[in-house]
Formats: sequence, structure tokens, C-alpha cells
Amino acid sequence: MNYFAILFTFSLLSIITFSHALVEDFCVADYTLPNGPAGYSCKDPAKVTFDDFIFKGLSAVGNTSNIYKSCVTPAFSSEFAAFNGLGLAMARLDFDIDGVVALHSHRTSEVLILTQGEIIAGFISTNNTAYYKRLKVGEIMVFPQSLLHFQLNVGKTPAVAIVTLNSAKPGLQFTDNSLFAGNLPVELVEKTMLLGAKQVKRLKKAFGGSMN
Repeated sequence: MNYFAILFTFSLLSIITFSHALVEDFCVADYTLPNGPAGYSCKDPAKVTFDDFIFKGLSAVGNTSNIYKSCVTPAFSSEFAAFNGLGLAMARLDFDIDGVVALHSHRTSEVLILTQGEIIAGFISTNNTAYYKRLKVGEIMVFPQSLLHFQLNVGKTPAVAIVTLNSAKPGLQFTDNSLFAGNLPVELVEKTMLLGAKQVKRLKKAFGGSMN
């Protein structure tokens, strides 16, 4: 197969894939059916109603009674069925005074708009450069795909932000939880993070991780 034949084949596959994505206007998730490789199965269009396209979960204030004094309320496809297949997700971030959404990452890029209060938001690039800024209400910031990022309330009142992500299931991995809330052995955390056993065990206890 020559170069032009290969190029034609890939072009044809791209067209077929793109066309397949346009077969239906939407794919509201039906959580009662088995999942497919592209996400949740589609609800029967005849049973879809206006209410399927409305999500009220981000209107409520999140519970910030935790070690971080913050709360992430997700509106992913697992919470908002209409996002299924659309490549979109959202979340509400609530911060008490001094609250922080600790270092974490997603499989996707993220856009944040601050709606209340004053925060510092930032991310760290793969060459270890930190990009951060003090945001005021109405300002937005973008966090590139997969990079570690954070948000910290630096105002004198609670703060609220809304984020949008370019995947219906963007994933959410907190660095602290990954290290100290799971089953990674104490010895391995010590070696990989250059921490003492006493520090690791204290943090494991705080995050509820196993002490093996």
C-alpha cells in the first residue's frame, strides 16, 4: 500500500468517525443500561424530556467542613446525564475562608470563572514553572490538560468558582489523596517522596490510608 493509499484510508476513517458522532443530536445517559466504550448508553429519545437537560446540583452551597475547608461539587456525565457524549463537564468550587482545592489534575483542560470572593489559582508546567494569579470576580483562568493545579481562597469571605472541562468524564486525581489515602505502602511513600516514616504515617492517618 503506497503513501496516498494510506493517507486516503486514514482520511476515510476520520470522516466515518466524525459522521458517526453526528448521527444523533444528543445521547442522554441511561444509567440502567450497560456502559459502552464511549460512555453511558443512550436513553430512548422518546423518553427524553426537557428536565433531562437541566441540572440543579451546582445551585447549592457545598459542604466545606473538611481538612481543606473546600468542596468540589461535580456535574460530570455521572451526575448530569445530558453531558454524556458531548465532551463537556462542569463543577462548582466552594471555599471557606483559607479554603483550598489542593494540587490535583484531570485528563482534560479546564476553564475557571470566579463568581464570588478572591482566590489565587495556578498550575505547574512540566518544566516546573508555576503560573499563578490572584483572581477577582468575573476573571477567568485556563488550566492546560493534565497539569497539576490548585485554587486557594485569599479573601476575607467565602469564595465560589465555576469550572468547565472538555470531557464528560474528566477524571479528578488529588495528589495528597493518591499518596496518603490509598494502599501505597508507607515504605514506598517514604522512598519516592523523601519523607520520614513518622511524617508518612501521620499523613496516612489524617487521610485514612492503609498503614501497610
